[in-house]
Amino acid sequence: MSSVILASASTDLARRVRLASGDNLFVLAPEQVPTGPAQLLGLSNGTGPVQAVMLDVTGEGSPDGSLGLAERFQEQFPHIAVLLVTDRPNELGLSALRAGVRDLVEPGLPIDEIRWVLLRAIEANSAATADGQKATPEASGRVITVASPKGGVGKTTLATNLAVGLAQESPNGTVLVDLDIQFGDVAAALDLDPEYTLADAVHGAGLRDVTGLKTLLTKHRTGLHVLCGVKSPVEGDEITAEHVNTILGLLISEFRYVVIDTAPGMGPHTLAALDHTTDLVLTASLDVPSVRGLRKEMELLDELELPPATRHVAVNMVDRGGGLSLADVEATIGRKVDFAIPRSSKVMASTNRGRPILEDRGRDKVSKDLEQLVSRFRPTTVRKSGLSWSSRHRGAAS
Repeated sequence: MSSVILASASTDLARRVRLASGDNLFVLAPEQVPTGPAQLLGLSNGTGPVQAVMLDVTGEGSPDGSLGLAERFQEQFPHIAVLLVTDRPNELGLSALRAGVRDLVEPGLPIDEIRWVLLRAIEANSAATADGQKATPEASGRVITVASPKGGVGKTTLATNLAVGLAQESPNGTVLVDLDIQFGDVAAALDLDPEYTLADAVHGAGLRDVTGLKTLLTKHRTGLHVLCGVKSPVEGDEITAEHVNTILGLLISEFRYVVIDTAPGMGPHTLAALDHTTDLVLTASLDVPSVRGLRKEMELLDELELPPATRHVAVNMVDRGGGLSLADVEATIGRKVDFAIPRSSKVMASTNRGRPILEDRGRDKVSKDLEQLVSRFRPTTVRKSGLSWSSRHRGAAS
C-alpha cells in the first residue's frame, strides 16, 4: 500500500494503522497539522506517494479545522482519500460528506477492518479520479523558512547551516533561496561569487519553467544549490511578491528541501514565502528587543492565521552573562524554546571564512546543536520495528 498520513495523538491508533498499512506511515500530532494540503504533503516528503490521509477528531473538540482541510484536499488533490477518525459518526456524517471525506473510521477499529477501510477508500478515490477528475501533482519539496523580527540575530547563519546540513543528506535535492531582497548576504556566508542572482530569475526563462530557473542557480561545493541575493539594493526594487510566489512554486516541484532566508520583519516577500512554507524557524537572540519582537511576530502570525501550523523557535547567541535566561524568553512568548544555540567564537570565524560550521561537522556544542536543528527536518516514518516519533511531534506548538 502507498503512503498513509495519520494525524493523531493516540499511539495505539498509530500502531494499528501502521500494521494495517505496512511500513509507509507518517504520523504527526493534530496540533502540528498545517492549514494547507501542500504543506502537509511537504512534511511527509520521503515516505512515498501519499494516497490516504487520516485525521483524528476523536473527543469533544471542534472538527472544523479537519473538515476544512478535507475540503481543500478535495479541491487541490482529489486523488488522495481523506478519512475522518471519530467517535461521533452520526453527528459528523453529513458535514464530512459535504467536505469530501471518503469514509468515517471508529477509533477502536481492529487492524483488519482498518486495512479494509483504507483499501476501499483508496480504490474508490482512484476510480473517481479515473472517471474524470484531474489529479493534481503533489508538491514534493519541504519548505523551511527562517525568519526573525529584527536583524543581527544570526538568521543567515542558521539558514546556511541548515541548508548545508540538509544538502549533506540530499546533495542535489536541496536549494537555498536568499529572500532578503535588498541586503541578503547568503553568497558571502557561503563564499560564493554568483554569476546569476535573484534579479536574473525574474527576467527571461527564470519564471517560465524550472529548467530555466535551475540554470540560474549557483552550485556550492557541498552540492547545495543556491539562488543568491541581488548584487545591489536597486535591483531588489523590481522583485515583487508575485515573482517570489512563482519562483518558489517552481523550486518546490523540483527540490526535496527548499530553505529560505528572509529579510527581518514580515514584508510582502516573506508573506509570499509563508504561503508555501511547511516549517517556520523563528529566530531571536537573547536580548530584550529581540525577544519582544519575537513575541509580536508570533502574535501577528496567529492574528493573520498564516501557515504553517508547525513553528520552531530558535534562540541564538545564548550565554549566561546577558541578564536573560531561556526561561525568561519562554515566559515572554508563551511557549517552549525548541533550540538554543550558544554564543561561540567559532560562529564568527566560520562566517568570516564563508564556510558554515556544519560543512566540517565538529564535535563541539554549537556544531551538535546545529545538527540537532537539521535533524528535525529529516523525514520521519513509522517502520515495522515500531513507532518512530521525532521530537517535534511531542513538543512543538502551533
